Amino acid sequence: MLTTLLMLATANGLFAASDELPNILWISSEDHGPEMGCYGDTFATTPNVDALAKKGMLFKLAWSCAPVCAPARTTIISGMYPPSTGSQHMRSMVPFPKKFKFYPRFLRERGYYCTNNSKEDYNLSTDDKGWNESSGKAHYRNRKEGQPFFAIFNSTVSHESKIRVRPHDQVHDPKKVRVPAYHPDNEDTRRDWAQYYDIVTRADTIAGEKLAELDQAGLTENTIIFYWGDHGSGMSRSKRWTYNSGLSVPVIVYFPDKWKHLAPKEYQAGGKSDRMVNFVDFAPTLLSLAGVKPPEWMQGHAFAGKHQTAKPKYMFGFRGRMDERHEFIRTVTDGRYQYIRNFNPHFIYGQYVAYNFVTPSTAAWKRDYDAGKCNEAQSHFWNLKPAEELYDLRADPDTVNNLATSSAQQGRLRELRNALYAHLKEIRDVGFLPEGEIHARSQGTTPYEMGHDDSRYPFDKIFAAADLATRRDGDLNDVKALLKDGDSAVRYWGAIGILNRGAEAVKASKNELNDAMNDLSPYVQVAAAYALGKYGNPKEQRSGVDKLVDIAPWSKDANVFVSMVALNALDDLDEKAAYARHVIANFPTSQSAGGWSPDGRYNGYVGGLLKKTLSDLGIELPKPAPKKRKQQKKGKKAGAKK
Repeated sequence: MLTTLLMLATANGLFAASDELPNILWISSEDHGPEMGCYGDTFATTPNVDALAKKGMLFKLAWSCAPVCAPARTTIISGMYPPSTGSQHMRSMVPFPKKFKFYPRFLRERGYYCTNNSKEDYNLSTDDKGWNESSGKAHYRNRKEGQPFFAIFNSTVSHESKIRVRPHDQVHDPKKVRVPAYHPDNEDTRRDWAQYYDIVTRADTIAGEKLAELDQAGLTENTIIFYWGDHGSGMSRSKRWTYNSGLSVPVIVYFPDKWKHLAPKEYQAGGKSDRMVNFVDFAPTLLSLAGVKPPEWMQGHAFAGKHQTAKPKYMFGFRGRMDERHEFIRTVTDGRYQYIRNFNPHFIYGQYVAYNFVTPSTAAWKRDYDAGKCNEAQSHFWNLKPAEELYDLRADPDTVNNLATSSAQQGRLRELRNALYAHLKEIRDVGFLPEGEIHARSQGTTPYEMGHDDSRYPFDKIFAAADLATRRDGDLNDVKALLKDGDSAVRYWGAIGILNRGAEAVKASKNELNDAMNDLSPYVQVAAAYALGKYGNPKEQRSGVDKLVDIAPWSKDANVFVSMVALNALDDLDEKAAYARHVIANFPTSQSAGGWSPDGRYNGYVGGLLKKTLSDLGIELPKPAPKKRKQQKKGKKAGAKK
C-alpha cells in the first residue's frame, strides 16, 4: 500500500501514482484530407483508420486552420491563431511571448512523458518546446515505469512530394477517379489523384502498425487515441488554399471504456459528431484531458476532458505567404456555408509557387488553361480574385459556385462577414501589416504583444483601410485619402486600393502614386510602383519598373521582405520589365551579399523569385557551383590519382 502511494519521479517534476492520468496517442499524417472510407469515400482504401472510427468517433467537419503544414502545426503547438502571433506566413519564425508556453510544457508539469516523432516545423520560436524527446527515435516506451505518456507519430508518406514520385506502381485506377469540378479532366490530373489515394493508403497502413504496436504493449485500453491529417491533399487548390478542400481534415478519436467520462459529450462508438473542430482546439483539449484548465490566452475550445466547452458557432481559417508568394486570405464557416475574404485580390489564385508546380497535374492544369481548354470553373484559379466568396458546402462540395452576389444569400453573407470581422478584431490579427512591418514594429517585444498595443498597431484604423482598399467599389477619393495618413500601413493599403481597382483608378491617381513612390515606407513605394508599372502609360510603366529595380536587390543593408515584395511585382509585370532583364540578372540571389533576414529559412525565396522572373524574360540563371570535395584522409591528397 505504501509503495503504491509513493511519489514517482519524472524528468520534469513529481506525480502521484494515485493521480492516474490517461495515456494519449496521436497518429498524424501529412497532406491528406478526409478522403477515407470512414468519411464516405468509396474509392479510398483505408481499413485501419476506418476500424478506429468504427469503435471510436469522427468529426464530420474539422479544419486545420491553415492549409499548409508550418502554420497548421504552429496553431496546434500554441493553441493560438497564428495571425494573432505573427506566425501565419510560411516559415515566418517569430518569437513567442515568454509569458506563454507550448502545450507539452503543461503536460510535462502534470507528469507526462512527452514525445514527438518527429516533425515540428513551427513558425514560433521559444526557449523550451516542452518535449522530453523530439526526434525520429522518440517513443513512449522510453518513459519511466508507471508514467503516463503523450506521444505523436507523424507519417510523411502522404506528403505532397509523394504524389509526383515516378516511377510509381499504380494501385487505384486513374480511370475511376472522381475529378473535382475545378480540375480539368486530363491524364495528369487523373494519375496524380489516383497516386494521392495510393499514398493515403500507405498512411493508413502506418497508422495500423502504430495501433497494433500499442495493442501488443497492452496499452490500448488505457490510451486515448487521435488520428488526424495536417491539412488537405497535396493537389492544387487543396494544399495552400483556404477552400474547404484545403482546410478539411480527418479527425478521429477513440476513448476506451476507462476514460469515456473524458470523451466529448456526444461520443458514442461508431458515431459522427456535428461539432466543428479546428486545430486551435487541440491544445486546450489536451490540457482538459489531463485535468488542466486551459489558460485564457489559448484561443481554442476544448472538445473533450474535464474542461470541455459548448460547441462553437463558427470556425475560422487563414492563409498568409506561401514560400516565395505573398497572399492574405481569411475565412469562416458555420458548418454549412463558407465565407472567404480575399485581402490580396490583385494577385491571381494560381500564383507560381515553385514547389507546387513540380507536381505534374499543376503544370498540366496551367497548360490546359493557356490552351483555352478549361471551362469557367476550371479557369477561375488562374484569374484575379473577388473580394468575397460564399459557398454552400452541402450543395456545392467542390466550392465552384460563388454565392456572394446572390440576392438570396445577402443575409448569410453579412452574418458570416460580421462573424469573421469580429474574430479578426478579437485576436488582433497582425496580418494587416506588410510582413516586414510585423518584424519592425515588434522589435524589443513579440508580434503578439505589439499587436495588442494600439500605439504600435492601431488595428481598427488599419483594418478599415484594408477593407476599403480590397473592394472594387466605393469612392476612389476615399482610397486616395489613405495615402495621406500618418501610419505607413494605412498608406500601404491606399496604394494597394488603387492597384486593385485597375487601369482607370491608376490613371486618375497618377499624381498620388508618383508621390507614393517616394514614401518613407518601402512597402508603399513598391505598391505604388507596381500599380504604375502594371496599369500606367508607357512612361509611367517605365518609372514604376525603374523604382522596383532600384528597391529589389537583396544587397548589403537591404531587407529580405522588401526584396521579396518588389520581386513579386517585377515577376507579374513580365514584358513590361523586359528592358531591365540584364540588370535584374545581376541581383544577389542569396544572403551572401549582406542582406538581412530574420531566419535562414528565407534564404531560398529571393533566388527562386529571381529565377522565375528571369526565366520568363528569356534568361536562365547559372546553376550553383558544385560543392568542393572534402580533402581525403589517410594521407591521400585531394586530386591525387588512385
